[in-house]
Amino acid sequence: MFDRSKKGERALLLQAQPPGQHDPALLEEFAELARSAGAGVVGTLTARLDKPNPRYFIGTGKAEELKAQKQALDADLILVNHTLSPVQERNLEKFTECRVVDRTGLILDIFAQRARSHEGKLQVELAQLKHLSTRLVRGWTHLERQRGGAIGLRGPGETQLEIDRRLLGARVKQLQKRLDKVEVQRAQARRSRERSALPLVALVGYTNAGKSTLFNAMTGAGVYAADQLFATLDPTLRRIDGLECGPIVLADTVGFIRDLPHDLVAAFRSTLAEAREADLLLHVIDASDPERDTRIADVERVLAEIGAADLPQVLVFNKIDRLQSDVPRVERFEQDGPLRAWVSARDGIGIGSLLEAVGQALASERVHQVLQVPATSGRLRARLHELGMVASEQADESGWRIEIDAPRSLIEPLFGMPGGHGAWLKGALLAPTDGATYNHSKDTHY
Repeated sequence: MFDRSKKGERALLLQAQPPGQHDPALLEEFAELARSAGAGVVGTLTARLDKPNPRYFIGTGKAEELKAQKQALDADLILVNHTLSPVQERNLEKFTECRVVDRTGLILDIFAQRARSHEGKLQVELAQLKHLSTRLVRGWTHLERQRGGAIGLRGPGETQLEIDRRLLGARVKQLQKRLDKVEVQRAQARRSRERSALPLVALVGYTNAGKSTLFNAMTGAGVYAADQLFATLDPTLRRIDGLECGPIVLADTVGFIRDLPHDLVAAFRSTLAEAREADLLLHVIDASDPERDTRIADVERVLAEIGAADLPQVLVFNKIDRLQSDVPRVERFEQDGPLRAWVSARDGIGIGSLLEAVGQALASERVHQVLQVPATSGRLRARLHELGMVASEQADESGWRIEIDAPRSLIEPLFGMPGGHGAWLKGALLAPTDGATYNHSKDTHY
């Protein structure tokens, strides 16, 4: 092989595109990814690609051109804006005598730099090891085999490559167990939040759309925010009071990007669960981005992949300070379409209107009602307390006067109670009246 450079700071970018297609935004975004990883872009090379070459990914002529440009620019790293097979990566490294990193490896490197929490570090390491497991090659030439010393065991033992694979597999299992434990803890916290009847609102969107800046503007949390890709990886949750729907929990999640590696989506499943389990999604969009429609489609694809495509959304068009024609507002283009809010998180413009829109959207998904529950219906009362639906309770001679305040998502499962209680509850809890009387004549089956 060759002696790899340990610097990896002078990067040459390789962008392959199908014939007849030229999208400068692809190369621009990839260059921003490289800079986010700490590399300096010294040059770029585009290649027309009908189909990937099984040996070098690109054709041999373009590989020669890549090697010549690498030498002319004194680059010590080649970044390829595509996922390479292990064979293609090794062959390209050997041919160009330069370290080669594909898109997946680059994103994993950025995530490794940005992870701060224990869970985030475990998730990144797991994804890195899964990526590395297919790229192991023999690294020791001085020691061909580890040999057994006992009688009858003097034959060839494990190769160093086999030892590496076994150790790597053991580490993957260990990380997976730790992550499963963390996921259980996060699920317990989520269930506790559900019992407290606090709606969860999650910020989602393309990376660098301004989610963390918006999170700070809405909560005053002071979360780290920067004009770079994947500035924030670890989810942050804060409570917001004073809304029409009552208090809520706002969650800032990891940003999405086109062609997000599947290993990362799988590794960050517990982090992305904050979006999947949300009552409302705030889809943050860079209003000044000329590719914003494409970015919206990319985010929708990831939401569908994690099972959050059907959740209610508010589209938040951020960074209107970069546009001279737009003013802060909240509007709905279609009768059944999502609300659209136009804000500037950096300048704090339109944040009040956005919070009002969030409160109104969640208020329609929340039931606030009073039930007169008789003393013979203790099981129903206990069930309401167990689900965290009781806002206040007052005992009288006939039973309890219970004020219900809970999301519809918690109440609706009660509609299917045995003995016909579900039909009564559906009418009583969702009726627009100040009170309802519980029909205890059917309570014997509950």
